[in-house]
Amino acid sequence: MPAEPTPADPERRSPGDAAVRPLHGDEPRAPTPAELLGRIALGDEDAFSHLYDDTAPLLFGLIRRVVRDVAMSEEVLQEVFVEVWRQATRFDAHRGSARGWLCTIAHRRAVDTVRSSEAARRRDSEEGLLQLEQQVVDVQEEGIMRVESQRVQTAMGALTSPQSEAIRLAYFGGYSHREVAALLDIPVGTAKTRIRDGMIVLRDRLGVTS
Repeated sequence: MPAEPTPADPERRSPGDAAVRPLHGDEPRAPTPAELLGRIALGDEDAFSHLYDDTAPLLFGLIRRVVRDVAMSEEVLQEVFVEVWRQATRFDAHRGSARGWLCTIAHRRAVDTVRSSEAARRRDSEEGLLQLEQQVVDVQEEGIMRVESQRVQTAMGALTSPQSEAIRLAYFGGYSHREVAALLDIPVGTAKTRIRDGMIVLRDRLGVTS
């Protein structure tokens, strides 16, 4: 009868034995977003699902801060990942982080969506113009109210392009200073300055006293 096998002597195990029997607790390292993008560029759908699960909450939060509307934010998020799937080959880890690249796509999509929505509202109605004609009001600029349309448009012509853009978003679109800053991709302080300076010009042009 052949002898029964005996446990291997721990002192005589070969290095290969360790690979066959890894220590408890050793877990495979989760792939980084950059690695997942590399696999997505090759058409790996599992990597795409993994990347979505890992980064969707972050990107949705960024998008919603710009878009505000939850349903629209969800649509933008889907558009972002469609673009990621199509453009993954363009990601270059030497030029920045994967999360930064994803956030850039998400922010651009969100801003484009808001601008497009605002443009559609302006095309569909003259509500923005009526708002400005009837009441151009800011907390610190309550003197300009219910002014005539032609006078307002003439006065708007005296503004610089950045001032005009900021004021139209604030009063045609009804956006807050912070939202105007997000739409124009400028600091909040810069948005406030453009709106304030533009309102001063309008007040002077319209002959309204504080």
